[in-house]
Amino acid sequence: MLRVAFVTRQVPHGSSLARETQDAILATSALTEELSVFFIGDGVYQLLSNQKPQNIACRDFSPTFGLFDLYDIENIYVCADSLIERGISDIKLIIDAERLPQAEINQRIRQHAIILNF
Repeated sequence: MLRVAFVTRQVPHGSSLARETQDAILATSALTEELSVFFIGDGVYQLLSNQKPQNIACRDFSPTFGLFDLYDIENIYVCADSLIERGISDIKLIIDAERLPQAEINQRIRQHAIILNF
């Protein structure tokens, strides 16, 4: 079975891209068990709690991350370097994600046959 990687670098609000990426991840999980999700750069902001997107007229899709466990999406990684660069390395994330340095994230991404960047 082909290994699929989703690499998300987008902030959670301001456009629908992050939400649509999440929908694509959930849909793809029905087709393959070899699925990994990587949060890099501004994508790490998607994993912060207590966001108030309604203040900028956006929908809060963060509860949908709870479906990752239900869909058996277990290979979830967040770039530790991105967290440090943004001053949020000590903050608890809304889902369990393995924190890895950028070099190791890159290495793991290369292990996938299909890489989808968002």
